[in-house]
Amino acid sequence: MPWTAIDMTSRRAFLAGMFASSLTPIPTWADAGSPAFLSAARLPDGAYVLCGLATNGGMVFQLPLPARGHAAAAHPKRPEVVAFARRPGNFAMVIDCARGAVTTELHAPVGFHFYGHGVFSRDARRLYTTENQYDAARGMIGVWDAANGYKRIGHFESGGIGPHEISRLPETDTLIVANGGIETHPEAGRAKLNLATMAPNLSYISETGEMLEQAALAPDLHQNSIRHIDVNAAGAVAMGMQWQGDMTEVPPLVAVHRRGGAVQLLDAGTELHRDVDGYIGSIAFDPTAEIIAATCPRGGRVLLFDATSGRPRAPVEAIDACGVARHGRGLIVTSGTGAVGALHGTDLTPQSRHNLAFDNHLVRL
Repeated sequence: MPWTAIDMTSRRAFLAGMFASSLTPIPTWADAGSPAFLSAARLPDGAYVLCGLATNGGMVFQLPLPARGHAAAAHPKRPEVVAFARRPGNFAMVIDCARGAVTTELHAPVGFHFYGHGVFSRDARRLYTTENQYDAARGMIGVWDAANGYKRIGHFESGGIGPHEISRLPETDTLIVANGGIETHPEAGRAKLNLATMAPNLSYISETGEMLEQAALAPDLHQNSIRHIDVNAAGAVAMGMQWQGDMTEVPPLVAVHRRGGAVQLLDAGTELHRDVDGYIGSIAFDPTAEIIAATCPRGGRVLLFDATSGRPRAPVEAIDACGVARHGRGLIVTSGTGAVGALHGTDLTPQSRHNLAFDNHLVRL
């Protein structure tokens, strides 16, 4: 059938649109200066920013935040990041890092607040956020349509109280949630309301909210709040915990879990656990997945463990170190002093220092 005049006009417009779109470059992280990491920070004047850091720890950009940030979720396909408020904040800023502009501000629904972490789906079309439905004392996972202006499209239960960090099993949409077990309420600030009955767990949840598996600690460790996680390529999950019980006998603060198995505790010894105030700030596998690094900002150390055997290695001294992420052949560590260091084995080599205080987490791009 021959083309009609209307058909030809439509066809020319279609082809012109295709041609124009092929000439329009799609923004990438290179347009934002090719940062390797993201971290929230506080400036000397008390203002808060989101920082982009280079592989050598140099500053690529600083973008303003309205209040203290905690962690961020980096879009895997474009230079866009969702920066989360520190608990019990109710905002998250969607930032175009190439233009340095806030494009959208997310607000938790009435009766909810964010817990400071989120993760994108494998196809980057959805964002999942850890949240507290505080009057009901229920952990929730918020679901946002990242392909349609970050419209809120639903939520489902996290499998426990106080969900904190969230990740995905590699190459899947199975979510992994660290339910810390601690009940909080905005009217009580950051007070912990259920220490006697807390029950942390690690939950594996489908993208539709189906509970697939849960792993919990022994009953006598129910006050060991599971806060932070990292996942290696084989699907092993490293867990960093914060002890809420008697500081006389502080249990292991790091563990590993693999689906279908039991939680493997990594024991550095009660004395060292007590010296770091029972507190793990962040956790990461090294690039080989053979070493797990757990930062202890209150104790000025980075704990190191063999990921397979669980044996501890000599801890590394690092003042106020908290952010940690794998990169290259080792790890990068950030500090509340503004220092950035490269960690290879037990050697922490200074890379750079900035006139600011890095916050808890270092997000790898």
